[in-house]
Amino acid sequence: MADLEPLYTTCRAETIGRFVVEHYPLPAPLACRMLNRGFNDNYLITAASGERYVFRLSHHRARGGADVGTETDFIMHLARSGVPVATPVPTCVGALFVGAAAPEGVREGVLFRALDGRAPEAASIANARANGVTLAMVHNAAESYRAAAPLYRLDLDHLLRRPLARIQEFRREIATDASAELHQLAERTAAQIEAMDLTWTHCHGDCHGFNAHINAAGDAAFFDFDDGGPGYLAYDLAVFLWAKVSFGRKLHTLWDAFVDGYRTIRPITSADFEAAHAFVIVRHIWVMGEYASRAGEWGSEPVAWINRELEFLSGWETERLADRLL
Repeated sequence: MADLEPLYTTCRAETIGRFVVEHYPLPAPLACRMLNRGFNDNYLITAASGERYVFRLSHHRARGGADVGTETDFIMHLARSGVPVATPVPTCVGALFVGAAAPEGVREGVLFRALDGRAPEAASIANARANGVTLAMVHNAAESYRAAAPLYRLDLDHLLRRPLARIQEFRREIATDASAELHQLAERTAAQIEAMDLTWTHCHGDCHGFNAHINAAGDAAFFDFDDGGPGYLAYDLAVFLWAKVSFGRKLHTLWDAFVDGYRTIRPITSADFEAAHAFVIVRHIWVMGEYASRAGEWGSEPVAWINRELEFLSGWETERLADRLL
């Protein structure tokens, strides 16, 4: 028995390859290599036929286990509705996801068909517009979908209040007082959002512009619905805006292109559009909470940046929201 207990393990690519062979009807031999490690671990699988797949191994997160049942069910609905997405591959027994025993416990895995095309370009107006088009297609298809038993709802408890509690806990752990200013800003933002009549949909949850591949026709095909679920449509829009204005970025023209693309497919209500600006604060606090919850794995120093983010949040509230919502 080991003396040390793992919080997280990075799996060898060879073991992932063997696991996929055991559970999926793919032509062997398989080649496997790790693509990236983040909130989840992703491995590129190449079958003997040359077909490419991505095996995503979910991480243990503060929110709880990955809702792979709802995620894969929604993705299949989107595919049937003509939305370009990376679809899950059924296992040998027909399931769309598996559980893999790791030293830290069971981790959920999904094998996806690899998308053709390339990664979006960071400053591309056309790619931003394509992301808006596909997100609108997702929301159109979501009108005929209801998740049977989703584990998570993208409401203000999930997106704002629980992440805020994780941030404050992290600050106390490193001998820094909880931030009253951050708590007050979050309360003001929640009050603004809750006072509005907003659209509810099934969200992608992480449409920041790079969870997509751009195909030869210039269309954006989506992947990584791991943070999705029933939630605010305005939040799903806001994730893209947040990605273009946070951490010193000022890519407002990309937001305009994204919105223009979205509106070619479906309209955005004035309330949802205004609320998207408030949800930038919610998104940033959610990301801060995700990092705070990883301090035990990544260490307190790589996570310490969250203590410096009040200036951005306060500035956004003052400059972008004062004239819109107050």
